[in-house]
Amino acid sequence: MIAPPAPSLSMLRLFLLLTLVLTALRAENQIEFFATRLDSNQSVVHASGDVLVLYKSYYLSANEAYFDRNSSTLELFGNIVAMQGSDYFAMGDYAKLDVATKSREFSPFFMLDRHTNVWMSSSRSGAEDKDFTVEKGMVSGCDPNDPFWVLYFSSADFDSESRWMNVYNAYLKIYGIPVFYFPYFGYSLDNRRRSGLLVPSFGVSSTEGFFVEQPVYIAIDPSWDVELRPQIRTERGEGLYGKFRFVDSNVSKGSLNAGYFQEKSSYVDTYDLANSNHYGFDFFYTNTAVLQRWLGLDLHGQSGLYADIKWMNDIDYINLSSNDTVNYATSNQVLSRVNLFYNEENAYYGMNLRYYLDLNKKSNADTPQNLPILRYHRYIDTFLDEHVYYTFNLRGNNIFRETGMRAVEGEVDLPVTLQTSALEDYLLLSYSARLNGKYITFGNEPTSVSAITTGGMYETGLFGRIYHVFDAGTQVTKAFDGFSHTAGLDLAYTKAGVDDAAGYYETQQSLCTGSDAALYPECDFYAVNEIEEALDLKFSQFFVNDEGEQVLYHRISQRFSFDRYQDQLSELENELDWQLTPELSLYSDVFYNYDYHRVSKTLNGIRYSDDAFNVGVTDLYEDQPDANGTSRVNYLTFDAVYRYNDHYRYFGRYAYDLETNTKKLSEIGFDYTKRCWKFGMRYVENNRPILTNAQTDSVLEKYVYFTVELRPIGGTEVNYKLSDVLDGS
Repeated sequence: MIAPPAPSLSMLRLFLLLTLVLTALRAENQIEFFATRLDSNQSVVHASGDVLVLYKSYYLSANEAYFDRNSSTLELFGNIVAMQGSDYFAMGDYAKLDVATKSREFSPFFMLDRHTNVWMSSSRSGAEDKDFTVEKGMVSGCDPNDPFWVLYFSSADFDSESRWMNVYNAYLKIYGIPVFYFPYFGYSLDNRRRSGLLVPSFGVSSTEGFFVEQPVYIAIDPSWDVELRPQIRTERGEGLYGKFRFVDSNVSKGSLNAGYFQEKSSYVDTYDLANSNHYGFDFFYTNTAVLQRWLGLDLHGQSGLYADIKWMNDIDYINLSSNDTVNYATSNQVLSRVNLFYNEENAYYGMNLRYYLDLNKKSNADTPQNLPILRYHRYIDTFLDEHVYYTFNLRGNNIFRETGMRAVEGEVDLPVTLQTSALEDYLLLSYSARLNGKYITFGNEPTSVSAITTGGMYETGLFGRIYHVFDAGTQVTKAFDGFSHTAGLDLAYTKAGVDDAAGYYETQQSLCTGSDAALYPECDFYAVNEIEEALDLKFSQFFVNDEGEQVLYHRISQRFSFDRYQDQLSELENELDWQLTPELSLYSDVFYNYDYHRVSKTLNGIRYSDDAFNVGVTDLYEDQPDANGTSRVNYLTFDAVYRYNDHYRYFGRYAYDLETNTKKLSEIGFDYTKRCWKFGMRYVENNRPILTNAQTDSVLEKYVYFTVELRPIGGTEVNYKLSDVLDGS
């Protein structure tokens, strides 16, 4: 083979000479030609041989080009490649550009969006300014040489500025097989928020029938959007859930979730449900300068508002919010909170509202609520050359409930600490005198009292206390080759002082300080802990490597009681957090009870994580004495993810109650991901709670989920519910 001759210097000069910059057009419409041959007269420019045309952000190459100066029309022929900036890439055999009207023609047409790798092909396309129109073409995000899926259409239009595409009379083919027809289909080629349909979900259940949910997203204004999720369960009922999100300033934002579901009477009767409809809401709001913005106050400190308010008539409001209850699992105890605070250099002012909702109960009228709690905290201050420290806390609490006794209580707390050091600052010594006072008064009428009552059970109460804490501690650090070791020892001796009680605190003391105090409604408001003479011993150590990463943390603590009415040794706690290798970590927290000669609580976990595996096992065990003997909890969880390669990912979860021999949750599945599509399948068993006329029960659900996603046009999730069985039935 004879190599083609290298371009000579004369040819290069010729190329440069043939480079022409057309200046007949205005500067903003300037067109530049580069070619190996160029002919020009007063009306037409003809370029041939490796033609390159630069026009605004367009880069055009072809075998041949003509430019008509009179009509401002540019025509390109043969092997055309067109690029617009870094966004689009197009190919064809003929192209026509009208510089005056900015209209364009391309045939045949092939365009690639470099951001999403979506390509479009047709016999002909036209464009004016930012708008493209295409006739009888196809679009896909897959490899053009062997596409997994292709969407064929009779016509389409594309806005290159908004990056939104509409296709009409379209049908989807997967590996050449038609699977779906769309009269119209519109989708976005970027992540900008805009109104439209979101990914739908479908499912089939042996008890709930066919399930379908089609979310609708509405984004009209930059400061808010709405997502509506109507759903139908053909054998159970219909419902609508929605979410409203908003940003009302540069320091605040919020959201409101709400939903309603109406059950069919046949389903209610079958499962003996307590309610035939389920509804609720969840409001969330944060503002990091609420007093300055809402009241216009000129404050130098920081104010804030945090609100998380939840309410629902029963737990099925959450269970029905999605077809995937695993992702919406919740506790039967729901807490709503509103925190308002102002924080300055020396003090903190706060107001907290707490509303507790027990979903195990049909009514929460007798549940005590904190509406509100008022707080004042004086930050630590010093005097006497920083040897004396003190803080001050003031707290007021309105305990409200619809039925039963209510109370208003106040509390003051004043710890004063004298601190010094010894042994060249190796030993830190301190003494604290802690003063505490309480006041409580009651209202409303009791709905019940225990069999054991004492006189003046709800009299206004006063309580005062002073006790003492002596503390000695040391901490030393030594550097080694590759790591440093820090160890600390702390001893705190608590000496009970003087208690003085009157009214409620005096009359209920003996009843409410016993181990079975929780059984007596009179003790609902008795929040006084006994101060015992005791010594708390704590040893801690940690190792840190040269990268500043903690390798090991270890803490062991023990309380020795000198109160003759208390156990001499309280529970021994040993906590360990150890990063054995960069991939393997271990955590353990163990409590040992001397009276029962056994471990009373453990939380143990081990996890391995690298580029391919992420596997963890956790066990929570608790064996605590209560009024009925012992209360045991033994809960085991396991999770694993294995990434086989860039395409396959396998995963699984398992949760089991070892005490009741009940499986709480299991899940296993896999994902297969490629450039233009993703397919996933998982099998799930979930034991979820429900509220029936017999109070609480649970339902064991078994699902098979299929996830199909055609990138970037979207996808769906389909599930099949195998069974739906009441636990224990």
